[in-house]
Amino acid sequence: MPEKVIIVGSGPAGWTAAIYAARANLEPLVYEGAATEENRVAGTLPLGQLNLTTEVENFPGFPAGDLSGFLKSALDEGNHWLVDLHQQEGCSGPELMHLMRKQATNFGTRVVTDDIAEVDFSGGPFRLTAAGGDQIEAHAVILATGARANYLGLESEEKYKNNGVSACAVCDGALPRFREKPLVVVGGGDSAVEEADYLSKFASTVYMVHRREELRASKIMAQRAINNPKIEILWNTQVAEVLGNDSTGLTGVRLQSSVGEPDRDVEAVGMFLAIGHTPNTRFLEGKVEMTEKQYVKWTVPFRTNTSVDGVFAAGDVADDNYRQAITAAGTGCMSALDAERWLGAQRLH
Repeated sequence: MPEKVIIVGSGPAGWTAAIYAARANLEPLVYEGAATEENRVAGTLPLGQLNLTTEVENFPGFPAGDLSGFLKSALDEGNHWLVDLHQQEGCSGPELMHLMRKQATNFGTRVVTDDIAEVDFSGGPFRLTAAGGDQIEAHAVILATGARANYLGLESEEKYKNNGVSACAVCDGALPRFREKPLVVVGGGDSAVEEADYLSKFASTVYMVHRREELRASKIMAQRAINNPKIEILWNTQVAEVLGNDSTGLTGVRLQSSVGEPDRDVEAVGMFLAIGHTPNTRFLEGKVEMTEKQYVKWTVPFRTNTSVDGVFAAGDVADDNYRQAITAAGTGCMSALDAERWLGAQRLH
C-alpha cells in the first residue's frame, strides 16, 4: 500500500511539513537521513544545518531566556542532555530542531533514520529506494533535503579535512586541539560571523579571511564581528594553501592578496569554512527540473510544485535566495498544504 506522502529531509522545512501533514491526517513518513560518518563529513546529518548552529536569535517565539524547564518537559528523557547544555540565552539550533522533531512525532509522524538514494518519478505511485535497500511507494513526495557547506576545493584543504579543516564550528570548535589557539574562518556573510563569534569563546584569536573590503553580513552581525576583541578581520585576502604536517595536522594558512599585496602565512591550528552551500540534489538529477545552481525549481508562482505533478519541494533545496530557518519552515508548511490539496484533487485523500 503506497504511503500518502513521504518527506525526504529533516531540517526546519521537513519537520514543519511533517507537522502540517500529520495534522491533516496524511500519516507522513519522514526519511530524516542517516547518522553516518560520510554524512557527518559532508554536513548532511539528520536535523539539517540548523542543528549545527549555536544561538537562534531570529526565529520568532524564542527570545533570550532560560528554556531549561520547557526543554525538560517537552523533550523525551533521552534528549535531556540538551537541558544540561542549555546556555539560558534563548534557543540553540539543536534545541529548536529536536523540539520540531518531537512536535512532528507527537502528531503521529513516523521517522526512518536513513537516506533516500534513488527516486523514480516516472509515474505514480512514486518509487523511492533507501540507502539501506528498502523500497517504498508514495502518492506524493515532499523534497526537503536542504543544502550542505561548500569547501574551497584546494588539494591541501582536502588533505587536512578532519585534521584541522572543518565546515562546522559548533561540531568541532570546542575540541581541545582548538582551545586557546589561533583559528581561521573563511567567509564574510552572517554564517561566517556566527562561526567566528562562536569560536572566539574557545580560541586565542579568530582570523576572518574575506576577499573583499566589506563584510556581506547583515549590519548587526558585521558590527558584532568588528566589536569582538578576539576577532581580527583580514580584508582583501583569500586562502591559497592550507599548511600543516602529518603529525600535528593543520598549522596555518597561506593567504593571497586580492589587491596585489605579497602573500603571507598566518599561524593557526584550525580553518573553518563558511562560504555558502550546495543543494543536496544529486539523487534527483534527471528526475525533476533544477536551476543552473542545481536547486530544485519551483514551477508554479507562490507554490511549492516542482516539474513533476505530485512532487513538492521545501526549504533550502529549492531556495538559493533567503536560506533562513523561518523561510524554510514557511515553505515546509506550504508544501504540506499543497500536497494535501493535490492528494484531495486526485481522490487519494
